[in-house]
Amino acid sequence: MDDSVLAELTRLRDSIDNLDAAVVHVLAERFKCTQQVGHLKAAHKLPPADPGREARQIARLRQLAEGAKLDPAFAEKLLNFIIAEVIRHHETIARS
Repeated sequence: MDDSVLAELTRLRDSIDNLDAAVVHVLAERFKCTQQVGHLKAAHKLPPADPGREARQIARLRQLAEGAKLDPAFAEKLLNFIIAEVIRHHETIARS
């Protein structure tokens, strides 16, 4: 492989690695907030899931994805995965 190609590949992969780290840290912060929501919901006997909020968030994220030139269907799948995990956490908190 040509040295310039290898250098460019390395540069791009380094950027990807940095972005992956940022995604993990942002998700960790998001889950810290949703854990607090779970405790608040449990303390006030609110249900773990909020379908209306979830639908609004999905619509909002799809719109953001379109503006960012990201496949909205992919963004929705990702958010649905995150929402399912949040609900699981809230159910666990409510049982404790």
